[in-house]
Amino acid sequence: MDSSDFAVTKPEEGNRSPSTHANHLERLHTAGGHFNDRSQPALPVYHRAFASPSPLGLISFATDIFLISIFGLHARGISAPNVMVGCLVFYGGVGQFVAGIMEFITGNTFGATVFSSYGAFNLSYAMIYLPGTGILSAYTDAGTGAVDPSFNQALAIYLWAWLIVTVVFTIAAMRSSWVLFVDLFFLDICLLLLACGFMASRDGLLTAGYSFGLAVSFLSYWAGCAGLWGGGVTPIKLPTFEMYSAV
Repeated sequence: MDSSDFAVTKPEEGNRSPSTHANHLERLHTAGGHFNDRSQPALPVYHRAFASPSPLGLISFATDIFLISIFGLHARGISAPNVMVGCLVFYGGVGQFVAGIMEFITGNTFGATVFSSYGAFNLSYAMIYLPGTGILSAYTDAGTGAVDPSFNQALAIYLWAWLIVTVVFTIAAMRSSWVLFVDLFFLDICLLLLACGFMASRDGLLTAGYSFGLAVSFLSYWAGCAGLWGGGVTPIKLPTFEMYSAV
C-alpha cells in the first residue's frame, strides 16, 4: 500500500459535493488547526496544544491567601506565621510566575499580568518573614525582641500599594466573569481593611480583612476548579457567570 492509494483523481474530485470536499479538507488538519503531516512514519510529527495555565495560577493564589488569612486570624492560637513562607515562595511565587509566563505564550495579557504580579506579591510577602532578608529584624529591638510600632505602618503602606494594583486588575476584569470580578473586588476590600487596620492598630479591622481573605480564597478556588474540572475532564461543571453579555 502506497500514497497513490489515497490519491484523488480529477474526475473524483469534480464529482464531490461541497460537504464531502469540506470533510476531506478537515481531515488534512489536526484538532489544533495544524497540517496533519505524516510524511515521515519513522519520525512522526506530534502536534501539541498548550494547556490552560489559569487553574495553576488561581488555585495557588487561593491556597496562599487562605494561609495568610488563617494565620492572620490566629487559628488554633498560632501567632507566628513563618510556616507559610515555603508555600508562599514555591507554590504562590514560583507557581504563579510560571502560570503568568504561560499566559504570555497563549496571548492572554490579563492573565499574564495578574498571575505574574501576584506571584511577585507572594514572594515579597514571604521575604518579610525570612530571617535572612533582615526586613523583620530591622523593626525588632535586639535586646527585648519587641517589634517596633513603625512595622505596622510600613506594612500598611505595603498593602496600600497592592490595593492600587488590585483596583487596576478589578477594572480590567469587568468583562470577564462574575466569579473573577467579585473575587478581585473582595480582594480590594480585604486589602483596604488590612491597610486601615495596620495603620490605625485596630484588631477589628484586621479580623474583618482576614475574613474577607477567606472569601477571596473560596472564590479563587471556585474559578480555578471551574477551569481544571471543565472541558470534559470531569462531569463537574462549575459556572463562572460570564459578564460580557451583561456589561
